[in-house]
Amino acid sequence: MCGIVGLFLKDSRLEPQLGQLLSDMLITMTDRGPDSAGLAIYGSATEGKAKVTIQSAKPEIDFADLERDLAEAGVPARVAVKSTHAVVAIAAARLADVRAVLAAIRPDVRIMGAGDSVEIYKEVGLPKDVVARFDVRSMGGSHGIGHTRMATESAVTTLGAHPFSTGSDQCLVHNGSLSNHNNLRRELIREGIAFETQNDTEVAAAYLTAEMAKGKDLGQALTGALDDLDGFFTFVVGTKSGFGVVRDPIACKPAVMAETDRYVAFGSEYRALVNLPDIESARIWEPEPATVYFWDHQKAA
Repeated sequence: MCGIVGLFLKDSRLEPQLGQLLSDMLITMTDRGPDSAGLAIYGSATEGKAKVTIQSAKPEIDFADLERDLAEAGVPARVAVKSTHAVVAIAAARLADVRAVLAAIRPDVRIMGAGDSVEIYKEVGLPKDVVARFDVRSMGGSHGIGHTRMATESAVTTLGAHPFSTGSDQCLVHNGSLSNHNNLRRELIREGIAFETQNDTEVAAAYLTAEMAKGKDLGQALTGALDDLDGFFTFVVGTKSGFGVVRDPIACKPAVMAETDRYVAFGSEYRALVNLPDIESARIWEPEPATVYFWDHQKAA
């Protein structure tokens, strides 16, 4: 049992409140997953710039002098530290370079996510503590997703927490269990995708990344998942400008959605949505089994 939430803002006037709204939604789902928690926030992008969110179990060592060491390695960057995580801002053209350099000069650092706009924060602990640790309430943005985890098949670790990100500005949270993830992992490794964990959710994220790399949009990739992924699942997915939801054909995992002219919201339970603006006038529904829902600021995910 896990709790997942998502919020896609249609009204840009709500963007300064994204972190606050999403944090309240996530904390409400604490009893569905007290082991660990995480959020992905899609903020504004800067042309020609990219950012990489990194995590370290020893931030006082790994983040010390990181700007200097990156510059000496030929990758100028600005590093903003938030507890066990840091956001490394670089020129977009150097995104592949910074991954290689970090692996060389900070081998214990792990990349949580990268892209033009996404920042991903996740840690072991209660959602309220994770939200406070990374000052999520102060963050603005256009959309975001979150997850509270109750581990059932793997250890409680930072890397095992959601969201999982396997592509630029892409991430996924999941409630359920996949039965064919080991076979899919082997196929995706043959296609060149690297994995950090044995978690089935990371396989789902990588599957969508691989499908979108073939030219599919988010809706098409999610439709393909209904045929190619076995098990019980509810996915909420973020891309640079898009937000998608899909449930497996049996749809035994709880889910509810709300839509107004200002936002689209998802929660594992309705109580995650009750404090959203104008929720009393929202269209409320349970997403149908084997049905893809997605929205996009650019009209194509």
